[in-house]
Amino acid sequence: MSVRKLKPITPGQRFRVVNGFDAITTDKPEKSLLAPLKKSGGRNSQGKMTIRQKGGGHKRRYRVIDFKRDKQDVAATVESIQYDPNRTAFIALLAYADGEKRYIIAPNGLQVGQEVSSGAGVAPEIGNALPLSEIPLGTIISGIELRPGQGAVMARSAGTFAQLMAKDGKFVTIKLPSGETRLVLADCLATIGAVSNSDHQLLVSGKAGRSRWLGRRPRTRPVAMNPVDHPMGGGEGRASGGHPRSRNGIPAKGYRTRSKTKSTNKYILERRKK
Repeated sequence: MSVRKLKPITPGQRFRVVNGFDAITTDKPEKSLLAPLKKSGGRNSQGKMTIRQKGGGHKRRYRVIDFKRDKQDVAATVESIQYDPNRTAFIALLAYADGEKRYIIAPNGLQVGQEVSSGAGVAPEIGNALPLSEIPLGTIISGIELRPGQGAVMARSAGTFAQLMAKDGKFVTIKLPSGETRLVLADCLATIGAVSNSDHQLLVSGKAGRSRWLGRRPRTRPVAMNPVDHPMGGGEGRASGGHPRSRNGIPAKGYRTRSKTKSTNKYILERRKK
């Protein structure tokens, strides 16, 4: 994977850094795995805006991803690695031996023509999904379930990975991308390898318009608002704004918002880095 710096033939391209898309093998998605994606513009079922700075953006179609990897004991061949506009990672199109096709999040190093499979007893190789109890210690994993059969919920975005640290009875210890160390049931599935498109963090958009294409509207700085609009607004001249906090008064930058009585706190061995 690589990135390219463009020649500054326009102001928007002067600092632009784009993805090389070396890993992408086709630009045509699988039609049977496309679904419509309706835009909400940040509005709820009553039509009221509940999330600000959302709206516009390029029209997209959703790629139906197999997060559960529940088609077990059937080998699949990687047909292509594709771009997905709905996520930062690349996706891989699998063709199973019985003719079914599915998309999965592509791990780093997955090649076209490679065979992947899922389930108990599968070899711990790149792209295979197997229970955490059968994965060797120290293995780099991604797409981890929190409950058996739930489907992957952790380590799914570009370049992320977790590491299997220890096994103890029906639980295993995993170090997550955030730095958090937590216990997960050993029956949960995980995919071997880090998520693809690790160069995503190096990209530079180059201009404000590219954010609009992604459906992000301009954000007004809180210190530029009036006191009626934000706790950090108001003041004479260019006042700094006081203690950093959200629009509804919750402190930012270090204030912990996780409930101390949450039932899953017992599974967290070490909190994420501050």
